Amino acid sequence: MGSFDKTYRVVDGQRIEGVMRPAFINNGGRYFLTNLRIYADGMVDCWGHCTLEEFADKVRKGWVATVLPDGAQASALHVGHWTMSEPGGWVDADGLIGEVADEIDTLAGRPDSTKRCLATVDEYLAEPTEENRKRITEAYQAIPEHLRMYALGDMDRKDRPLQALAFDQGEEARQHAIAYFAQQRQIKETYETKVPADGPDTSERSTITIRGTVYPKGWPTDPGFEVLQNKFPAPITVGDATYPTVIHAYWALSTSDDEQRQLIAEAENPYQAQKLAEAVPRRPGWADARLAVMTGLLRAKYRQHPQLAKVLLSTGDATLVSNEYAFSGFWGPNGRHWVARLLEVVRSELAAERITPMPPTPR
Repeated sequence: MGSFDKTYRVVDGQRIEGVMRPAFINNGGRYFLTNLRIYADGMVDCWGHCTLEEFADKVRKGWVATVLPDGAQASALHVGHWTMSEPGGWVDADGLIGEVADEIDTLAGRPDSTKRCLATVDEYLAEPTEENRKRITEAYQAIPEHLRMYALGDMDRKDRPLQALAFDQGEEARQHAIAYFAQQRQIKETYETKVPADGPDTSERSTITIRGTVYPKGWPTDPGFEVLQNKFPAPITVGDATYPTVIHAYWALSTSDDEQRQLIAEAENPYQAQKLAEAVPRRPGWADARLAVMTGLLRAKYRQHPQLAKVLLSTGDATLVSNEYAFSGFWGPNGRHWVARLLEVVRSELAAERITPMPPTPR
C-alpha cells in the first residue's frame, strides 16, 4: 500500500493507530470522494465502522466504489463536484480489499502479503522442493495484483525474479532468480551488520515506559523507573529557592507574581501546585521559554540527586516514553513528547561527563 496520512481513534482509553486512504463512496448513485480510515484492530471506517469482512462486502456491492461509470456525478466536500467522462481506475475490488487487509496487518505488527510471500522464498531457497515452490505461487498470488511489481523494491527487475520462482519459466530463469535472491540476501546482511561510525542508529534496548503511576498512600520504597517522574519528591534548588518537585518548580517559575510563586512552592502536592498556578497568569513569553525552563529543572534534579542520576543512566540508550503527561499535547505521548525527549538529552549529558577525556561542550 502507499504512504498515506496517519490517523487514530481512542477505544476504552486505548489509542488505536490507523491510516487514511482516499476512496469513493457510492451513496444513492452519487459518488463522494472521502478517506477510508483503516485501523490496527481490523476496523475500517467507510462512513461507519465495520470489520474487514464487512468492508469487503461493501466493496463487492459497490458501496465503496473502485469503478465509476461514465457520466457519474462525483463530488468532494468543500472542494467541488464534477461529471465523470471516460473514468478509469487503478485498482479493482479484490485489489482494494487486499490493500486494506495488508495495511491492517502492518499496523498490527504482522507481516503483510508481500512479507509472507518473501518468507516462502526464503524457505524455498533453504529447501528447494516442489512443495515449497508451490507455496511461493500461492503467496505471490495472494499479493494484490497491482502491488506485485513493488514486492522486491527493485524498479529495474520489478517482480520478475518472484515470477520465475512462482511459475514454470524454465531452469535458466529459475537459476537466475535463485542467484538474484542470494545476492539480495548478501546485500541485506552486509547492510544490517554495518554499524555507523558514530554508533548504531537505533537502540538494542527495549523501550522503557515511565508509567506515571499515582501513589495516593505515598511512594513505595523502590519505585524503580517511576523516580523519573517530574512529580517524584526530589527537592531541587533554583537560585535561592527550593521546591519539593520539578512540577512545583516549573509552575512556580511560570508566574511573575512573587506571592503566588511562594504559595505554589508550598503546595501540598504537585497536583495542587499546578491548580494554584492555573488560576494566575503566566509570565509574558512563557510558551516560548517553557522548554528551556524544563530542561534546566531536569538538569538540576539529576545533578542534585546522584542516586536518581544513576537510575536515569541505567536506561542506557533506550527510548523513553513518559505517560506522566498523558493529557498534554506538548509534554506527553499524544503530543510532542518533550518530557521524554528532554530526559534522554539530560541522560546523554550525564553520560558525556563520564567520558575521559571529554572536550568542553560549547555553550
